[in-house]
Amino acid sequence: MRVLLLAGVAALSLTLPLSIAVALLLIVVATSYQQTITAYPGGGGSYIVAHENLGVIPGLTAAASLLVDYVLTVAVSTAAGILALVSAFPNLAQYQLEMSIAAVILVTVLNLRGVRESGTVFAIPTYVFLLSILALIAMGLFRLATGDLSYQPDQAATSASTQSLTWFLVLSAFAKGCTAMTGTEAIANVVPVFQAPEAKNARITLGWMAGLLAAMFIGISFLATQIGLVPSPNEDETVLSQLTRLIVGDGWYYYLVQFSTTLILLLAANTSFNSFPRLLYIMARDRYVPRWFSLRGDRLVYSTGILALAASSILLLAGFGSNVDSLLNLYAIGVFSSFTLSQSGMVLHWLRGDDPHRRRKVIVNGTGAVATMVVTIVIAVTKFAEGAWVVIIIVPLLIALFLAVNGHYRAVSRQLHTEVVVKPRGASPLVVVPIPNLNLVSRRALAFAQDLSNRVVAVHVVPDVKEAEALRNQWNDAVGDEITLEIIESPYRLLLPPLLAYVDALRETHPDDYLVVVLPEFVPKHWWENILHNQTALRLKAALLYRPGVAVTSFPYHLIE
Repeated sequence: MRVLLLAGVAALSLTLPLSIAVALLLIVVATSYQQTITAYPGGGGSYIVAHENLGVIPGLTAAASLLVDYVLTVAVSTAAGILALVSAFPNLAQYQLEMSIAAVILVTVLNLRGVRESGTVFAIPTYVFLLSILALIAMGLFRLATGDLSYQPDQAATSASTQSLTWFLVLSAFAKGCTAMTGTEAIANVVPVFQAPEAKNARITLGWMAGLLAAMFIGISFLATQIGLVPSPNEDETVLSQLTRLIVGDGWYYYLVQFSTTLILLLAANTSFNSFPRLLYIMARDRYVPRWFSLRGDRLVYSTGILALAASSILLLAGFGSNVDSLLNLYAIGVFSSFTLSQSGMVLHWLRGDDPHRRRKVIVNGTGAVATMVVTIVIAVTKFAEGAWVVIIIVPLLIALFLAVNGHYRAVSRQLHTEVVVKPRGASPLVVVPIPNLNLVSRRALAFAQDLSNRVVAVHVVPDVKEAEALRNQWNDAVGDEITLEIIESPYRLLLPPLLAYVDALRETHPDDYLVVVLPEFVPKHWWENILHNQTALRLKAALLYRPGVAVTSFPYHLIE
């Protein structure tokens, strides 16, 4: 409605026709995904369907598009939810960004505690929202039929016309309306989390979701159009808030609608917290993202994916100042491109199979593919200059990243695979022990090194050889010639470069020997006491990690005070 208002109040008459078009598209997409659930009861997200039926690049395109869309879903939903709250309490407008970030953190904590717990928390607000909105629409229709509704738009809103009514503007309004459909495919992506029979319950849930969404969407649009409601040109109050205030006034029911709207939008964000980590888990299993995305946390949830989604969403909210209209310009293109790829993949799935009803199913999914492809083009064209170009650039970059990660894992697998039987050589390794002095930790580390090998070298770095005389005398008295002591002079008081150069020299002079570096280090009793020490062993360990042919062993000594 805000887009149409750019062409003047008269253009708002197109709100209902565009809403009906969005609702019809929703029904087509939901019906298509019900067939996807049937074909992929183990979870048939766009990535899996496109990857299996269309190939690697289409599959990764769907995955990248969905990942971007899930991040945007969290950002847009939380921003819109807080806007509903701000509409009821305008004094909170100055804290809108902070409240949006706090909402993301809240949903993150709930999901880190487990999917079932977060679902339980949101169950009651969901039903409250549905009943309150449906009742609001019923009351609005009754008051409209009895002629009991009067409305006088704000003068500033009626004079907001800045553009002429063109097809481009109409399509731009339609594209923004299509953002209502994002998240439709999420149910197909998480079928296994439903109660048995999983596929049947997922299909039923998707049908109810689409039906309720279409009914509420058209109902609100019809009332707004018939009343002649004019949206606020500035993002300071939502249309739903205006409509609710007009129908029921400023009493308790108004606040019930606003609070439940905030909570239902947080539930929309919660959908991404279920789907985003699971998609990353599947991609990690296929070796397209780092494998730690496949690990479950203490509460048996994919904690890394949840935290990655939260961090990305918070950065997006901060970057756009929690402005819903600005975020919507980035929205929907990702999910509609994944819709198109998924439905195209389903067409090939049915054509290659032997399902007796495959012709009807091809028509359903084919219709969904064509419809969503048209919408993808519309969104890309109408929203390109307003921010869609960012998503169009990010998706190919993500695909390149996925392929690079996969290439790395393949290279590692090739290099680690061998059919040669590895037998112990039985030779003693050459052991190097860097020591700062002959303290307790150094002496125990040297004793440990002697247990490993009869070839042990202690290394001490000093800025001036003369300063090492005290250590050499102490060494002769305590150790003798059982272990060789090497004194390395470092005029610039550097520690790591001389040690690394010495290790490199040993590798060159002893190319056939195993080289083991034993690092003596003490561990303070309290973790915070580590900041009082220079972490030399840790830095040396990190530097030696990338030196081939060198094994590093830590010898920790735990302090008791």
